[in-house]
Amino acid sequence: MKYLNEYRNIEATKRFLQNIEESVTRPWNIMEICGGQTHSLVKNGILDLLPQHVRMIHGPGCPVCVTPLHLIDKAIELLENNVIVCSFGDMVRVPGSKKSLLEAKADGGDLRILYSPIEAVTIAKNNPNKEVVFFAVGFETTAPANALSVLHAQKQGLKNYSILVSHVLVPPAMEAILDDEFCNVDAFLAAGHVCTIMGYEAYYGLAEKYKIPIVVTGFEPVDLVEGIYMAVKQLEKGTHIVENQYSRAVKEEGNVAAKAVINEIFEIGNREWRGIGEIPNSGYVLTKPFRDFDAEYRFGIQNIKVAENSECIASDILKGIKKPNQCKQFGVTCNPSNPLGAPMVSSEGACAAYYHFSNHLIN
Repeated sequence: MKYLNEYRNIEATKRFLQNIEESVTRPWNIMEICGGQTHSLVKNGILDLLPQHVRMIHGPGCPVCVTPLHLIDKAIELLENNVIVCSFGDMVRVPGSKKSLLEAKADGGDLRILYSPIEAVTIAKNNPNKEVVFFAVGFETTAPANALSVLHAQKQGLKNYSILVSHVLVPPAMEAILDDEFCNVDAFLAAGHVCTIMGYEAYYGLAEKYKIPIVVTGFEPVDLVEGIYMAVKQLEKGTHIVENQYSRAVKEEGNVAAKAVINEIFEIGNREWRGIGEIPNSGYVLTKPFRDFDAEYRFGIQNIKVAENSECIASDILKGIKKPNQCKQFGVTCNPSNPLGAPMVSSEGACAAYYHFSNHLIN
């Protein structure tokens, strides 16, 4: 197949669904890691078309969903102290402990919504008397662009540009899920866009250690049902290898040039995940030579810590223990206009997918 519409072909989707039906003999739980995969599964009705023996579990979803509350508060602290804060649009309505970035903007903060961190570097260049911070949130996918923004700022000699880093890594999160005592995941659909950058070599050890199939998939209906079929075949045979359904975009080694840029600017360190807690070696931090570009150190906001909202069950949702509609607040006190947590307001959040596209709204 060569064209996008071919990956949305109804007949091809039906054939893979039939293959799954004919292959499965017992119940299996398969977790899709990425919120883009979750949205496609829900929006296209695939959850309702799968045989009863195949249960999809929604995983961590997206970096917006797992960005801890205190990092939102740190960005708001900067806004309230006359700093220009730049962000992708998917972060601005995520609730902090008291308000969102968008509410802080309404209160007078200088928040700029951008498409690229390179734009933030230009803003810093054009505003030499103002501090400019880019809220660098993402899985491995957005790390190269954020790293490049630091290199561009350094090359231009800008002393008023920094980034507030919230980069998290997928493989350590998968391991944390598998180590959880309530884990019931039998196979993973790995996030295709992450693997486009990083490749899938890091998954070999996970598959072997936990004896679990891992299938890299894309985001279109045919991608997902083929990936599920590949996982089911492995589960039925008792094999546990890493397979690549998304071969049109993903190479085993990933994007070598992008990884080189990441490794120049970032190193691996501990990261806190919203609703999950700290996972060792699960994120990126700026290396020592680029510490001057770290907004947390520059503005002395490392120690801001706040408790998560006790009414939000994001922790159980991000671990795949519960579905969004099993939350008592889902669609009641928590909705896109009044979110209790990031999964309801993120464009890739599981709660948002269920709210907008699913018929399964009854607890």
